[in-house]
Amino acid sequence: MKVNVWNTIHQLSKERGLEPRVIVNAIEESLKAASSKYFSHDEKIHVVFKPEKGDIRVFSKKLIVKQASDLAAEISLDEAKDIDTNAKIGDTIEIDLPSDTLGRIAAQAAKQVIFQKVRDAEQERVFKLYAPRLGDIITAVVRRFESSKNMILELDKTEILFPYKEKLPNESFRRGDRVKVVIKQVFQDTKGPQVIVSRTDSRFLVKLLEMEIPEIANGNIVIKDIVRQPGERAKVAVLSKEKDIDPIGACIGVKGNRILAISSELQGEKIDVIEWSDNPLVYAKAALNPAKVGKVFILNKKEQVLQAVVPKGQLSLAIGKKGINVRLASRLVGWKIEIKND
Repeated sequence: MKVNVWNTIHQLSKERGLEPRVIVNAIEESLKAASSKYFSHDEKIHVVFKPEKGDIRVFSKKLIVKQASDLAAEISLDEAKDIDTNAKIGDTIEIDLPSDTLGRIAAQAAKQVIFQKVRDAEQERVFKLYAPRLGDIITAVVRRFESSKNMILELDKTEILFPYKEKLPNESFRRGDRVKVVIKQVFQDTKGPQVIVSRTDSRFLVKLLEMEIPEIANGNIVIKDIVRQPGERAKVAVLSKEKDIDPIGACIGVKGNRILAISSELQGEKIDVIEWSDNPLVYAKAALNPAKVGKVFILNKKEQVLQAVVPKGQLSLAIGKKGINVRLASRLVGWKIEIKND
């Protein structure tokens, strides 16, 4: 039977970013599944599909016997002669699906492929492409807004979900804007977009630091801990592996140029860079930056509570706006920090 589908397959291949062979294989599998109801004895179905020539054929093979007992693999001589008058016992005969039936099935199969098989293959392609890139920064284009205020971005013909809650406070975007985001999650079996991105995830800040600060990218400075109140403040604890590298100075840069560039990308989010320590007292004192802390004591070791004593005039700075500074410091150190005036 002749069918004109090669141009359609080629177009679909370009639109979906799939190899033509993937679509052809999907159509063949659909033809087999749809034809099984017409070969009613569980026969093995063969499909010969040459889309570039427009040839399509669906058939089963059976052994000619005097009296068939296995209807899936055998056919009686009398029935075989109705198909081929030269048939004889011991030969194999090919039983074709009637062309009118094949035509209906082929149309049905093509429709199924577009809505299911191609979608499955596309999902597999997206998963293989983006799953290894978890935590990477990408730049995608805003395509549309959903009723939930979520945004749909696009990169390389792939739809990407940018949830409203993953957006920084007071950020606004318009259709066509280019947005820098970090890949947060990648799903394989889902009806909607498979790739979820964020600008509030801590990994976004980690990647920005790696991109802006060569010493972090090459491993001379290690990010040990990081906490964020997205759009407000972040605290980054770093440690130098080289004695002659000042980890804080390297991260901040000349006149603060490095950290300011990152803060600008985060809509002015303040970034405190501190030196990591395995001593919770030393670590807590540094974590309360930009406040100047006099001393830090352990109030309750079992419940991991510290008390920081700050000079007069530093209390509000140590606590921070709406308690953000002390709350982030506590999360960074892993101990609850209480602030007391000297």
